[in-house]
Amino acid sequence: MIPNYNYKPGIYYLSTFIVTYILWFSGAYASFQDELSGLYMLLMLPGLMAPFLISLVMIFRSKNADLKRDFVNRLTNIRLIRPGILPVFFLLMPLSVVVSIFISLFFGGSMSQFQLAEGFSFSTGFVPVLLLLLLAAGFEELGWRGYAFDSLQSRHTYFKASVIFSVLWSLWHFPLIFVNNSYQYEIFQESFWYGLNFFVSIIPLGMIISWICIKNGKSIIAAIVFHFIVNMSQEILDITQTTKCIQTAVLLIVTIVLIAYDREMFFSRAHLGKRSI
Repeated sequence: MIPNYNYKPGIYYLSTFIVTYILWFSGAYASFQDELSGLYMLLMLPGLMAPFLISLVMIFRSKNADLKRDFVNRLTNIRLIRPGILPVFFLLMPLSVVVSIFISLFFGGSMSQFQLAEGFSFSTGFVPVLLLLLLAAGFEELGWRGYAFDSLQSRHTYFKASVIFSVLWSLWHFPLIFVNNSYQYEIFQESFWYGLNFFVSIIPLGMIISWICIKNGKSIIAAIVFHFIVNMSQEILDITQTTKCIQTAVLLIVTIVLIAYDREMFFSRAHLGKRSI
């Protein structure tokens, strides 16, 4: 967060939602048209890039040299990542999956969930799913951590900024439930409650990613890598949607523990005194 720059969260989030929603709802329509279904990703990909592209516009039109340098530093400086936090960094999400599977066994879940998945749980037209998962982690975090989250931190405590961001991030995914063959579309077809769980799960997950990013000097690289680990942890094992509901509860507990452990940071108002008027 740059003290001599007046962030504009309202403009950023409004622009991002409008651009993304227009592109993704158009892509959703195209995904059900036989003559267009193979090309709908040409609309979906720019929507995915919207958080990043709008961040770039906000940063490089700001005429603020410190803001630009800070973005480049957080994108390229790998030394911002703290070695001591790497075990949490790499193990938190895979362990949450394993713990959730074990808990599911008490509710009739199958041991077969520990098997590697035979394939991805959704399809993405002409774009390979693995590549899409990487692009999603990259373009989202370049935008969310490049400008979006800092803009909220400039006005709120880290806790409030994390909650607001996580809710907005969840709502940002809304058009995907109308895109044929998307993950969100598939789980809503299976059960409304499974679909709802996807959106609820994003809230504790968003707070965890925010914490990971802050604890690593607000490194954008750290956020991208952790986001990709999140994506892969949901696909690598043959876990059921019921287990994913359990995982949401596990992630909520993890979030509460992190807030209690780092309460001083989450509720500090010290950084707000640096905001320019």
